[in-house]
Amino acid sequence: MSSKIPVSVLIPAKNEESNLPACLTSLAVADEVFVVDSQSSDKSIEIAESYGAKVVQFNFNGSWPKKKNWSLENLPFRNEWVLIVDCDERITPESWAEIAEVIKSNECNGYYINRRVFFLGKWIRHGGKYPDWNLRLFKHQKGRYENLNTEDIPNTGDNEVHEHVILQGQVGYLKHDMLHEDFRNLYHWLERHNRYSNWEARVYLNLLTGKDNGKTIGANLFGDAVQRKRFLKTVWVRLPFKPLLRFILFYIVQRGFLDGKAGYIYGRLLSQYEYQIGVKLYELRSCGGQLNTANTSESTSSTLSQEAG
Repeated sequence: MSSKIPVSVLIPAKNEESNLPACLTSLAVADEVFVVDSQSSDKSIEIAESYGAKVVQFNFNGSWPKKKNWSLENLPFRNEWVLIVDCDERITPESWAEIAEVIKSNECNGYYINRRVFFLGKWIRHGGKYPDWNLRLFKHQKGRYENLNTEDIPNTGDNEVHEHVILQGQVGYLKHDMLHEDFRNLYHWLERHNRYSNWEARVYLNLLTGKDNGKTIGANLFGDAVQRKRFLKTVWVRLPFKPLLRFILFYIVQRGFLDGKAGYIYGRLLSQYEYQIGVKLYELRSCGGQLNTANTSESTSSTLSQEAG
C-alpha cells in the first residue's frame, strides 16, 4: 500500500536552484509533483528531476492565462486535489498530516493555508504579515485564479502575483501553517518587488477607475479574510502619503517593531515598495494608461527645440 498522499503539487518556477531543494524535500510525501518552468538558465530543471518531479515548460504568450491558470487547465493531474506551492515555501509534516485527513472528509472543495513569512532569518510575526491566508489546496476542477486585468503591463513576469483563487463550493481553513523563506539574498527580494510594483500600479489604477470584469473574488468587508483585505485595499488606494502610512501601519500600529531589526528593515522596504507603486501609478495615469511611454509629438518637439538651440 502506497504511503503517498493523493495530492498533485504544482510548483511555478524560474531560476530557483537555491530554493527548490528544501521545497521539494518538504513535498516528498505527495503522490505527484509538477514543476512548471519558464526556461530556467540555472540548475532548476536538473534539481527538480533529481527529486522525481515532472518538469513542464511554460511559454508565456504575453497575455492570459498566466502560468498557474494555464497549468490548472493543461496539466494531466492524476489526483482530484491540487496543492500549489511556490519555490520559497515549505509544507511541514504537521500540515501534510492534516491535508491527508481533510481530503478524505470531502467536506469542502478547498482550504486556506496560513503562511509564516521569514525575512533575514526571522519569522515576521507582526506588522500584519501574520496571519496570511492563501487558498492553495483545492479540487483542481473547481478553482481558477482571478483575472485582475494586469496582463498588458510589461515586466511583471508570467506568473500570477497576488491573484486569488475563485472556488466553486465550500472552503475551509487548515490549522497548521506552511513556511515562506527565500534562501536568496536581498537583491532578489528587491528585484521581485520591482516587478510586483508594476503589477500593483495597474491594480491600483483598476480600483480607482472601477475597472472590474467580474472575474475576481470581490471586495467585501463582511466576507472572508481575503475579501476583507481586498475591501480595505479599495480604501487604501485613495489615501494620501501611503509610503509613510505603510511604515507607520506596519511598524507601529501593527507592532512590527516586535520583530527587531528584521522587522524595521522589512517595514522600510515596504514603505519603499509603496513609493514605487505610487510613482508607477503616476506614470500609468499621465502616460495614457501605459508604462514607459511618452507623448510622441511632445517628445519630437522637445528634441527639435534642443537641436535648434
